[in-house]
Amino acid sequence: MRNILLFVLIISGQLALAQMDSQPITEFKGFDDASELLLDVRTPEEYNQGSIDGAINIDWLSNEFNEKVAKLDKDKKVYVFCKKGGRSLKSQARLAELGFTNVVDLQGGYDAYLNKH
Repeated sequence: MRNILLFVLIISGQLALAQMDSQPITEFKGFDDASELLLDVRTPEEYNQGSIDGAINIDWLSNEFNEKVAKLDKDKKVYVFCKKGGRSLKSQARLAELGFTNVVDLQGGYDAYLNKH
């Protein structure tokens, strides 16, 4: 029981340190390759039908999601999006659990982005 409580406190502390933010994807103006990442968490099939230029595809539904995102630079600001917003919100929380400190959920997803562009 004590170990569980300790684990919960550690995770809570990590989440508190992480900057979790969101913005409508329709207001997204692009990103700086040097200090930021754009993460598309849709399936490879969805990604291959089109994505935002420069986006890295790591499928939220994949069993290898944690392993693949662990290879990314945790010091960079990460913008994350999916098709409509559900998977990106879940992946934002997972990224924070994995030690990413600045993650922005692009609300509305790729569908909203396409409607604007």
